[in-house]
Formats: sequence, C-alpha cells, structure tokens
Amino acid sequence: MTEADYALVRELPEMDYDDVVSRVTELLSGEGFGVLTEIDVKATLKKKLNVEFRRYVILGACNPPMAHRALSMEPDIGVLLPCNVCVSERDGGGTRVAAMNPAAAFTLIDNPEISGVADDVRARLQRVVDAI
Repeated sequence: MTEADYALVRELPEMDYDDVVSRVTELLSGEGFGVLTEIDVKATLKKKLNVEFRRYVILGACNPPMAHRALSMEPDIGVLLPCNVCVSERDGGGTRVAAMNPAAAFTLIDNPEISGVADDVRARLQRVVDAI
C-alpha cells in the first residue's frame, strides 16, 4: 500500500475491477457510508471528449452522522464533501483504489474542532482500503 498526502491508496494487481468496485461499496456500507454519486469517468470522457480512457469510477461516499457533525461545526465544509473513493484499472492489469484523506483536506479549515471528525472519517476509510 502507498499513501499520498491527500489520498489513501492501495494497489491490487491481482484483483478484477468490477469485483473491487463491488467490494469497496460493500465495505463503505459496513463503515456507515452510502454512495451518493457514481461518476463513470471512462464514459464521461468518451461522451464529452471522444477519447478512450481506462475504466475509472469516482464514488461519492457519505457517512450521514459524520457529515452532520462536520456541517454543524463548519457550515461551508460541504465544499469538501462527499468523501471521494476512486477505483481504476491499472496499466498491465489489476485495480487501484484511492480514497480521499479527510485529515489532509480538512487542514484547509481553520477550526481545530473539525480534526476529530476528520480523524474518525480517515480511520473508517483506511479500514475500507485495508480490507479490500
């Protein structure tokens, strides 16, 4: 597993893309997240730009109690919601998962109270990434 400052990343060289999308959705649910949006990047780029792209989906995941806590503390935090989780095909086979790191994103907010929510959400997303 690798991690960028803004994302929790896992390379899955032996796993099928469709299986990973299904598994990620299931694991998110187990951590209290629903998938509010599903953006098919490949289809969108084909439609809008007529270009070919690997299979790539952006899942907009939301944990309502966590979102409510964050919005109650910081009304404009909605610009950073939902938590995006990307699943994409890897060159040469397999799949890659990248989930937003809310602890990194929430550093943009000058409100120390929000860090507890960010840490909780990050821990949940890390468990999802680790469990795939």
